[in-house]
Amino acid sequence: MLGGRALVAQAGPARTALSPARELTDELGRKVRIPQKVDRVVSLAPNLTEIVFALGDGNHLAGDTNYCDYPPEALQKPHVGGLINPSLETIASLMPDVVLATKSINRRETVDALDRAGLPVFVTGQPHSIDEMIASVEHVGGALGVESSAAALAGEMRARLAALDRRLTGIPPRRVFFVVWTDPLISAGRNTFIWDALRRAGGRSIVETRAEWPHISLEEVVHQQPEVLVFADAHAGDTQRDIDALRNRSGWKALKAVQQDKIVVVSDSINRPAPRMLDAIEQLARALHPEAFASRAAPSANSRAIVEEACACAR
Repeated sequence: MLGGRALVAQAGPARTALSPARELTDELGRKVRIPQKVDRVVSLAPNLTEIVFALGDGNHLAGDTNYCDYPPEALQKPHVGGLINPSLETIASLMPDVVLATKSINRRETVDALDRAGLPVFVTGQPHSIDEMIASVEHVGGALGVESSAAALAGEMRARLAALDRRLTGIPPRRVFFVVWTDPLISAGRNTFIWDALRRAGGRSIVETRAEWPHISLEEVVHQQPEVLVFADAHAGDTQRDIDALRNRSGWKALKAVQQDKIVVVSDSINRPAPRMLDAIEQLARALHPEAFASRAAPSANSRAIVEEACACAR
């Protein structure tokens, strides 16, 4: 691995030294000097790559990681390696005006090495709620110098959430269990953006622990008897295969949600703190509370039947 001095030599003259720079504070409280005009960006996390494209700045993305798969254009960018140990040499060779990193995935050692090499690194924190995810969008927009685009995108997301809140006003939340992993059984604790996404969609997670990704015993889930099981979709139909297999497994068969096919599969975008999360939240809200989205002309007596039908989407 190249040292800091060699990285600087490979990257060429520091762009921050050649053009006026702004001093910003990232979400870790670090002071970062970033050029007034940002032309080249390297993203070290899939959610940050999505944010860059959502801000309309994808053409300035000089590189991203092997795991940045959305939008499809992200796959065409030069890759700098994995999330934990990206290639510092490759990052430097792309001559970025700013590198975007996140505390939740990237190592502090990577951030410090790039900083010593003279490459500005703006680090976002781990969002624990949808509001914090939206705030990160605004902060990234500030780092890229596209504050107006970030403000517009953040305003749109907040408006969508407000509209959803109005639809769900007065409707009791449904008790749900979000399955992150089946073996071992892992869910999302209340200190995560996924837990908050369930809440914004009109669900109430049966998992109350503050641990972010707690291991849950199947016996406890059976005891709690959630109304609905929620899975995130996966590539190649793996989620559907997992669900089909669970129907015949001991323990899972004791869940009324399994017996009654009250299983909802939502977009895997619920797993990534980026603007697409709003699509997944709205999708889940429609599955949990279709009566809130039904035509005014629909007879209210049919509401429960509609809910049951929507929750049987994983037959």
